Amino acid sequence: MELSRVSPLLSRLVAAPRLLLRRRFTQNSTLFLLHNSNNKSKVILLLKHKQSKALATKAAAETRTRTNMVKAIRVYEHGGPEVLKWEDVGIGEPGEGEIRVRNKAIGLNFIDVYYRQGVYKPAKMPFTPGMEAVGEVVAVGPGLTGRTVGDIVAYAGGTMGSYAEEQILPVNKVVPVPSSIDPVIAASIMLKGMTAQFLLRRCFKVEPGHTVLIQAAAGGVGSLLCQWANALGATVIGTVSTKEKAAQAKDDGCHHVILYKEEDFVVRVNEITSGNGVDVVYDSVGKDTLQGSLACLKLRGYMVSFGQSSGTPDPVPLSALAPKSLFLTRPSLMQYTVTRDELLETAGEVFTSIASGILKVRVNHTYPLSQAAQAHTDLESRKTSGSVVLIP
Repeated sequence: MELSRVSPLLSRLVAAPRLLLRRRFTQNSTLFLLHNSNNKSKVILLLKHKQSKALATKAAAETRTRTNMVKAIRVYEHGGPEVLKWEDVGIGEPGEGEIRVRNKAIGLNFIDVYYRQGVYKPAKMPFTPGMEAVGEVVAVGPGLTGRTVGDIVAYAGGTMGSYAEEQILPVNKVVPVPSSIDPVIAASIMLKGMTAQFLLRRCFKVEPGHTVLIQAAAGGVGSLLCQWANALGATVIGTVSTKEKAAQAKDDGCHHVILYKEEDFVVRVNEITSGNGVDVVYDSVGKDTLQGSLACLKLRGYMVSFGQSSGTPDPVPLSALAPKSLFLTRPSLMQYTVTRDELLETAGEVFTSIASGILKVRVNHTYPLSQAAQAHTDLESRKTSGSVVLIP
């Protein structure tokens, strides 16, 4: 059939070379036109509606096979642990500069709680929480080099969504995991370990002779801070809630452990330091401890507030810092691993510290990923110590 014998409307459909044009010809059929590079078009196929519907169904099925269904935790509204929902989600193929990773172990951190509660705002709702994981690369994006299927990689911070069996990640945000380190160990320490590294080595550079106060010394980050600060030659003071946690803090290198439920930590720090105060406080507790932490500092001391497990601290007027010329900072790992070099250096020092024995990693609690709500409940009620890992 010549194009001239088709309606003027269809004649105007001629456009780009080799373009397959599809338009409804009658109610029960579909007309296909093929336009070639010689500017001539022919009607090549007239299909009955049932046939065209069958082709559409087949195409849709092929599309679905490219979208894998995996299990993940989803959050539709901010609130308590009960808002964590275990659901099926679709995951596509990685694009340019991306990899798809099947998670082996997922680290649980208080920042996950902050996003769930709405203290920190996710980019969109609903969202999948989680800021760190270790997994196996199962697919790589087109043209990508440097990572191959089967690699074991880790990531922490920057990209949220680790509470899932699989996820798509930017390749420049992951680091290779040494074969000598178990994936569960790596997942338990990536975010916490890199946090400890930048707090001790860059935010305030701890050196021999310094005295440091670590709030929540038996927590995930606190435990690592105690070990690392001790290895750097500092005198370490730590606060904990129970005698069991006090024993752990001692084992982690705390020279002085304060049971804050039984004694005033400000008074006790003053006694330990003979009234001089400490060089730096690392405080992840927030509302309940910030004012006391400031009171523990010596002249020109550093107040490093890096968490708020007890709630958002009350505002601190600048005038409150003046009597002792104090420094106050609220740092975040993401601002200390902006470049690829910073990320590799930070993670590399963590892995080296594990291999050398400076850091002992305690994975005291593991939960199935499907029970993330229970893990959050236990973390918030301070029933956990050391690191907590979710297993998909």
